Amino acid sequence: MKKLKFIIVVLSLAFYTISSFSQNKWSAEFRPNIDFPTKDFVDSNIKTGFGFEIAVNYRFMEHLGAYVGWGYNNFNIKDSDIDFDETGYTFGLQFIHPIASSQSLSYLFRAGAIYNHIEVEDNDGNIIDDSGHGLGWEVGAGLNYHLGSNWNLRPQIGYRALSRNLNIEGTKTNIDVNYIAIGIGIAKTF
Repeated sequence: MKKLKFIIVVLSLAFYTISSFSQNKWSAEFRPNIDFPTKDFVDSNIKTGFGFEIAVNYRFMEHLGAYVGWGYNNFNIKDSDIDFDETGYTFGLQFIHPIASSQSLSYLFRAGAIYNHIEVEDNDGNIIDDSGHGLGWEVGAGLNYHLGSNWNLRPQIGYRALSRNLNIEGTKTNIDVNYIAIGIGIAKTF
């Protein structure tokens, strides 16, 4: 019985130590954004898009962490009955550092990859073509404003680039989806 009590005490202390060291290393963020295309879609003009990203970040150094997430972005094509969605995964590194001696305001940089696909849809939501997933890249910068109680507001601007093949009217065409995303995220650290 003494051995069992000893094991319980040792395990309790170990879990307490691990949990105290891991506090505030994780964060979850939801960031809606407006997307400004930097290039037309084949021969069509793209309208400003919208989307969002959900991401989890693990801070493994004082100011550096790794993030992974999922995002959705929708773009309409001017004078057309079709639009396209870009959806998929994000992963990379995120650097957050206080500005001067501020306790509540930090700058933020992120760089990583996206593993997304493009779906072309008609007005009824029927999928006309799907590019399949492929690798692209993203970079971003912004601010991190600590609101208190482990909540943070994160206005950001970023750039994304993805190149995929689609069948358009029976012809295989390489599509480059490049856009600037401006959004304001809300993050909770734990």
